[in-house]
Amino acid sequence: MNPPFAASCVPDMIGRAAMHAPDAIAVEAQGSSANYAALEARVGMLAARLRAQGVAVGDLVAVCLPRSIDQIVAMLAAWRAGAAYLPLDPAWPESRLATLIADAGCAAVVAHSGLGARIAGDVALVPPAGGDGAAMVAPATADPNSLAYVIYTSGSTGTPKAVEVTHANLAALIDWHQAAFAVGTGTRTSHLAGLGFDAAAWEIWPTLAAGGTLALVDDATRLDAARLRDWLIAERIDVAFAPTALAEPLVAMAWPADAALRVLLTGADKLTVRPAPGLPFAFVNNYGPTESTVVATSGVVAPDGEGLPSIGLPIAGTSIHLLDEQGASVPAGEPGEIWISGAQVARGYRGDPALTADRFVEHPEHGRLYRTGDLGVLLDSGEIGFRGRVDGQVKIRGHRIEPAEVAAALNKLPEVATCAVVARDGALIAYVVPADGAAPTASALRAALAGTLPDYMVPARFATLAALPLTANGKVDAKSLPDPETCAMEEAPAGRAPASPTEKRLLDIVAGVIGRQDIGVDDDFFLLGGHSLLGTQVVVRARDAFGVDLTLFHLFEGRTVASLAVVIEDLVIAKLDSMSDEDISRMAAG
Repeated sequence: MNPPFAASCVPDMIGRAAMHAPDAIAVEAQGSSANYAALEARVGMLAARLRAQGVAVGDLVAVCLPRSIDQIVAMLAAWRAGAAYLPLDPAWPESRLATLIADAGCAAVVAHSGLGARIAGDVALVPPAGGDGAAMVAPATADPNSLAYVIYTSGSTGTPKAVEVTHANLAALIDWHQAAFAVGTGTRTSHLAGLGFDAAAWEIWPTLAAGGTLALVDDATRLDAARLRDWLIAERIDVAFAPTALAEPLVAMAWPADAALRVLLTGADKLTVRPAPGLPFAFVNNYGPTESTVVATSGVVAPDGEGLPSIGLPIAGTSIHLLDEQGASVPAGEPGEIWISGAQVARGYRGDPALTADRFVEHPEHGRLYRTGDLGVLLDSGEIGFRGRVDGQVKIRGHRIEPAEVAAALNKLPEVATCAVVARDGALIAYVVPADGAAPTASALRAALAGTLPDYMVPARFATLAALPLTANGKVDAKSLPDPETCAMEEAPAGRAPASPTEKRLLDIVAGVIGRQDIGVDDDFFLLGGHSLLGTQVVVRARDAFGVDLTLFHLFEGRTVASLAVVIEDLVIAKLDSMSDEDISRMAAG
């Protein structure tokens, strides 16, 4: 394995990799691939079309494409044109996509024409393919202090925050990653993180900057732990990232001793398990907010140990400070707020100098710090234990969420007079005071929010209150909010009961997994608080109940009991069609 290429910025590193080995495969995606020479050619053509649409050095280009070679090309093309990129997930509500594009001040949007036309507004729309193959553009010189990308996170003010990450920030992440995990020419890395999740940058750029191969997984596989394990083995992946909800079942599974996987990285949620003994790869837990360029601490998780796994040690070039409210260091063993300094601390929040000044501060002893709002403790091992949040910010399905942003969206609805949104047991709960004369249902509020918020930000439960409990100083008294079951909002007057034995049996399974009996066959599993781990339970129980090869992707596609029942019945019919008369007779005989 050759050592990684040394250069100051990622576009330079990738250019050197292409010059060194133009025929090496850069990206693989579901049966198609592009070598480094072809990748560079496609990047040059798209960059020329961006320039022709007026994209200039210092601009921002939104990239709203599904996981594909086109998506990788588009992000690189933004850099080639001298701009930064804003990654957007096409699965998000169109109104949210349009709002983010306008809010960020994008100069262009790279998207397919249908969706692109609906979200671009007055911004130039550039399709990912097309144009004159001879049209190329010389690479813009990347300035380490210029922006590499912008990523939105949930905001406490009710609006998302746009974090600005520079080329220098990203290069520091890559330098550490390549050295820590021996990533170089020929290394095969998977790409399965969410398209608007900053972990995607962690998967993509260290690999391509080193001349390795990036393998893109399909959505059906990336959402199913068993299928993902089989894919990682079959594709001979060396280094992979999986969000906590997927990584936890992966490290409990059996793996062949000759698996190529050397490192399985995880992060996003609090890790609650340790790996099974004898796995052929290192299992590495990581912590870091978007504002510190994906990763701030990292540590190998041992199969044995007391308590929850730690979040490891600060990575190279990064320092962690555990401070009290006055900015003084706390004693070892005492919880303190995690403040981060070092080369990966981002520039700040786009278009919000006041919030930037509040969160990115000059400390008299430690210099420029980002205050995370997370609590940590220095353990006897020297590693850091994660202890939750200082404020009300929470993690839901791996995404950092400000409940205030969800509350702000709810308060815009005419049926809502006021509300409070809190997190309990890993789910969002909305306490709603209805407007005069209004009688909102939970399903109607979910549907309204789903038009503006990603599904992971839609509350799982809704409760109705005559008034919100307040503290003496007029703030919502979160501790006095009642058990939502005691004041649960009506789900939907038209909540449909099961119409077939399949729907009845499947509804019982889903209700048992969710822990609720007030659901109908048309209710969205994920808007009820379902996530991939609970979905895995539904799939396993349904496989046993119906004897079919159901997958988590079927649940993500169908989302409701009614839709999933149709899939199950089709699978049963297909299974029967493939069986002989003797097989059917034996099955009927029990």
